[in-house]
Amino acid sequence: MTSETNHPAEQPFEAMPVLRRARRAWCLYDWANSAFATVVLAAVLPVYFAALVPAEGATLSLFGFSHNLPATALWGYAVTCSMILVAVTAPWLGAQADRRGTRRQWLTVCCLAGAGATALLVLAGPGRYLLAAGLFVVANACFAAGNIFYNAFLPILARGTEMDRLSARGFALGYLGGGLALLLVFALISRPATFGLADSAAASRVGFLLTGLWWVLFALPAFRHLRDQQLPAAGPTHLGGWRGYLRMLRQVGRYPDLVRFLIAFLCYNDGIQTIIVVAAIFAREELAISQSSILGCFLMIQFVAMPGALLFGRLAERFGSKKALVVSLLLFVVVTIYAYTMQHAWQFWLLGLLVALILGGSQAISRSCYGTMIPRGQNAEFYAFYAISGKCASVLGPLSFALLTDLTGSNRTAILALATFFVLGIGLLLTVDVERGRRLAQA
Repeated sequence: MTSETNHPAEQPFEAMPVLRRARRAWCLYDWANSAFATVVLAAVLPVYFAALVPAEGATLSLFGFSHNLPATALWGYAVTCSMILVAVTAPWLGAQADRRGTRRQWLTVCCLAGAGATALLVLAGPGRYLLAAGLFVVANACFAAGNIFYNAFLPILARGTEMDRLSARGFALGYLGGGLALLLVFALISRPATFGLADSAAASRVGFLLTGLWWVLFALPAFRHLRDQQLPAAGPTHLGGWRGYLRMLRQVGRYPDLVRFLIAFLCYNDGIQTIIVVAAIFAREELAISQSSILGCFLMIQFVAMPGALLFGRLAERFGSKKALVVSLLLFVVVTIYAYTMQHAWQFWLLGLLVALILGGSQAISRSCYGTMIPRGQNAEFYAFYAISGKCASVLGPLSFALLTDLTGSNRTAILALATFFVLGIGLLLTVDVERGRRLAQA
């Protein structure tokens, strides 16, 4: 292994077998938490949640004012609330984790809390849509925060082009694990009587319990094999309050190409994350597709996305990360336009096939490309800003979708508007000089 791709003196892995185990454990965590992404975030809970909300909408009362929200809008607002929690806390947590060497501990806390809230969704029976929304907010916030500390291990485990390969491998394994978890839940929902369950709604709730257990079980190797670094504090160790946030913003601002990449990521990830969280409910509301058909399509996406992620990892190695990203984003523009015109269920499957080929690749290359521009030793702190950029996207995208749906009454108009996020992202990404950003980080 060359010095360009790995620096053993800078990472807490003394031998190649130890490093290989750590890499496998790191990839396996993607397998673990992808069950949440597929079952709860994307495929099952959105449809189940829509069924919990009354046909006339959810009635929310605050300070004497009442407002009825359709299921789609309430789901979008729940996603928004969970992402605000992450955006507020992420920079401070990332900085503390870097300086105290507690990335693994925070990863463990987020995993256990998120998996616990996911498992408790088993209690969200008929009419309890506010309980379901509350538990989802907690679980999704922990899922997103945990990924900060998970991603922070990527620059420790690999260097240079190896980061693209390892990141793609993690996403590929995640899609496979998420697909198998979704397949298990799909079996429960499609044949509830076989498993002694009353109906598909009860099977969905049991599926949430199994998803929480899956997340914890397959995360155990990461808790055991990932090793952390504690760095000497370069500044004040107490980073709370506005002063701490301003200090961290100034630190990030020293890397202009990285900042431009973050802004570009904010824009195009707006579109990606919104497509992920609204696809199922869009299919149900606009195309009247059954839950079993939606789940089948999501299963296809999971298994096709695995080779798609590996393919884009190879493209990034051969042609460069930025070019591979631009290609994937142009295809996402095609996705939004095609979604606006869909009229039949088979078109949703065709759309899912295209999304599957580009989804994992765009996410994996974004993560590794950003990681190569991070100054060494500040992984979690800088990945916290990556998370903020991503979670602002998870706030702004679903919020925009929810507002447009609420104001216009058209899900199609809302989904077509997502093309704007991809066009802006491409334009900003073209201004990023990745090689210059890497040289500055290494200096």
